[in-house]
Amino acid sequence: MRLRPIGGIVLRQFYLMRSSPIRVIPLFAWVAVDIVLWGFIARYLNSVSSGRIDFTAQLLGAVLFWDLFTRIMQGVAVAFLEDVWTRNFLTLFATPLRISEYVAGLVISSIATSALGLLAMLVLATGVFGLDFLRLGVLLVPVVGLLFVFGIALGILASAMVLRWGPASEWLMWPIPALLAPFAGVFYPVDTLPHWMQGVAAVLPPSYVFEALRATLAGRSIAAGPLLWGCGLALAQLVLSGAVFAAVHRYVMRIGLLARYSAESVT
Repeated sequence: MRLRPIGGIVLRQFYLMRSSPIRVIPLFAWVAVDIVLWGFIARYLNSVSSGRIDFTAQLLGAVLFWDLFTRIMQGVAVAFLEDVWTRNFLTLFATPLRISEYVAGLVISSIATSALGLLAMLVLATGVFGLDFLRLGVLLVPVVGLLFVFGIALGILASAMVLRWGPASEWLMWPIPALLAPFAGVFYPVDTLPHWMQGVAAVLPPSYVFEALRATLAGRSIAAGPLLWGCGLALAQLVLSGAVFAAVHRYVMRIGLLARYSAESVT
């Protein structure tokens, strides 16, 4: 894998944001809305629960990490959608650009933009609502890493879906985080779910993250095994999503969909 083509994809995303500052606003706007909304909900619940449960840590922490996952996934998918909207595929792949280099560039762009969003969330949640992330200690490393990997995997898979079925299918991509949230146990323990939903949760890496977070905030020790299993699942799903994207790319190249998209943009 060559570094210069990857750097070119990343640089292109930087130029897009620099030329249109309106693209930067979503990195912070929806994050701020979620943190403020759930922050005041948590503050109210703390006032009526007589301090028995720290809802600021429980709810606001869950919202923050789920928003992080969402931003990572959408960072990959939106960077890909830029080429869908501008019908730029034929131009890109008429060059010696490899599919692995293209995907790697999208991933690095997503990591950079998601890191900015995470920083904004941390500043707002800590400064306004007093959320103490130091309580998580070293758990922050596997938690953030797992969410990054799973978010990238879903972003690549969503991009493959749009590549295969066309621009109209992007509307199937946006609800994915909302559809997964009930199964992942973002706000409640997984064992409260029906058995069939627990089966789905078992293959979702974020469910292991939020179980570990709740255990830590409740002062209980966490088992390393489930968290490691979640990390393994996320890595396996990342590899699988990359293989799916490559297979879809070969298919659309073979039947000429990329050329058709470019022809439509001319007409």
